Order: sequence, then structure tokens, then C-alpha cells
Amino acid sequence: MVNPTEIIPGVIFYSYFSHKRKEKVAFLAHNTLVLQVAGRFEIETTSEKIAMEKEQMLLIRKNQLAELTKTPLNGENYQTIIICLKEDLLRQIALEEQISIDKKYTGPNNILIPTNEFLRGFFQSIIPYVHHPDESITNAVGMLKVKEAVQLLLHAMPELKTFLFDFSEPYKIDLEKFMLNNFHFNVPVEKFAQLTGRSLAGFKRDFQKTFNMAPRHWLQDKRLLEARHLIESKNRKPSSIYLELGFESLSHFSRSFKKKFGKAPTE
Repeated sequence: MVNPTEIIPGVIFYSYFSHKRKEKVAFLAHNTLVLQVAGRFEIETTSEKIAMEKEQMLLIRKNQLAELTKTPLNGENYQTIIICLKEDLLRQIALEEQISIDKKYTGPNNILIPTNEFLRGFFQSIIPYVHHPDESITNAVGMLKVKEAVQLLLHAMPELKTFLFDFSEPYKIDLEKFMLNNFHFNVPVEKFAQLTGRSLAGFKRDFQKTFNMAPRHWLQDKRLLEARHLIESKNRKPSSIYLELGFESLSHFSRSFKKKFGKAPTE
């Protein structure tokens, strides 16, 4: 495995892996455009699962919890080019282009982008930066590339305007439903608060009213109960589920399990 290379710091990344790697991505903070150069990419959230292969493009919505699977195919290294569409850059583009929207985006969170000659040419123009990662590339160049990507996306799918330029804060969503669907993701309580449209203090207050327990205690208890269910009813091995349930290590999971149930998960 080789770690992702920053082509243009903070904006464009190039990553490739020499073997299958399933990576729990806790929190996707920014809108992100992904071009699949080689291999297979899958993103799975609580509501959908999307896969793409060579020369396909995917636009990923900001503020998501998701799990990614990256798989090399046909003897080739897994390769992607990733463009991070950060909100401050999109706000600048909106100001320069006088783009405004008057409604909140309500469409799908992850969209496969139809390929066309313009988008293929754009991604080909990034390849020289990939081949010469040691060259000094300025932030100005990065901004130009992001602007070009945004304009080409809007040319291909004009309806993406609300997707890209919705700067509204997350609305306050059903806390109980959200937590029951997403408790297994290993993210800080602060991120759960943000994703439910609450301040940290408001999240803790609403959480206590909903579950009659502090968030951290509830999360660990819920994960351990789910672990026992998977082991006893689904014959899952502890080593295969601890990461899925948000535990950072097998030893931490085993200690917590034994403390709650009085015996090790292997027993």
C-alpha cells in the first residue's frame, strides 16, 4: 500500500493501493469529486451503496459517514484522483460567478457523473502533476483546477448547482433515528452533533432526553450489545467485527466486552 500523494496541497490528491483495503472513513467533511483511474471503488452509507470502476466519476456529498472499499482489478494497482471541493473555495466561486440558490439541496448524497469529452480531458490534464509530484504547484493553480472542475460539472449536469452551492447549515434531524443507524461509526461526539444539526451542548442535552444516558456511555453500550448479537446469532468472530463497531483495537474491544458481560468475546 502507498499513502495518498498530495498533488496540490489541500485540493487535489492522488492515491493508489497495491492490494485490497477496506477502510472505514468516519466522516466525509467536504464535497468530493473522485475519478477512478483503475480498480473498483465502493462507498456505503446507511442509505445507499454505490460502486464504480475505471474511468467513472463520482460526486460525494459533504457531511457524511461512510465506509469505503478499494479493490485493484485485472492485475493493476488501485488508482484514484480526488478533488476536494471545500466550502471556502465554492463560496469564492459562487461570488465570482454570481451564483446563488434559494433552496436547500434535497437530492441523493452520491452521484455518478456521466462521462464526456470535456471531463475526461480535464482529468487527463491532472496526470502530469501526478507524474511529477515533487514539482512546486501553487495554490493559485489549485484554485484554477477546482474552478475548471466545477464549471465542467455544471456543464454536464446543471442541476448540480444546488448540490455544490448549498451553504445552509445541517437542519435538526431526528436524533434517535440517526444514532440508531450510525452508532457503529467511530467518530467524535462533536461530529455526531454537527451531523444532526446541533451544537455540542444541544446534542448532549437532546441525547440525554432521548436515551436517558450520556452519548459516550450509550455508544459503547450499543456497540457491545450489537457485538454480542453478531457473535451469538451470526457466528461472527471478534476479530472481524471490532472495527465495524467503532472500536480502535481488538484488545480494547475484548476488555470492554469482558467488563460488560463478564466473559471474553471468544468465550
